[in-house]
Amino acid sequence: MLISTTPSLEGKRIVQYFGLVSGEAILGANIFKDFFAGIRDIVGGRSAAYEKELRNAKEIAIEEMVEQAKALGANAVVGVDLDYETISIGQGGNMLMVSASGTAVTCEE
Repeated sequence: MLISTTPSLEGKRIVQYFGLVSGEAILGANIFKDFFAGIRDIVGGRSAAYEKELRNAKEIAIEEMVEQAKALGANAVVGVDLDYETISIGQGGNMLMVSASGTAVTCEE
């Protein structure tokens, strides 16, 4: 499956558009507690553990998007956008949502 942030694929012709596909992953509130508990992990203003969780969430969101595209019969997803949102769940709790969306297409091989 080809995945691109651009609206087209260089050297390939898009022959069919299937429409929007997306995938989401939500990091639970515990990641924030773990993040602050593991503050000693921060080096140069970065937390390796937190970054690892974000990368994992991104991969899950992309994987869900790709599965949706495959189910439609697409062989590529173009115009991919990744978004990161904080969701408030009340009483000071927060969750982080990572979403991936794009347009499922079939391009000539």
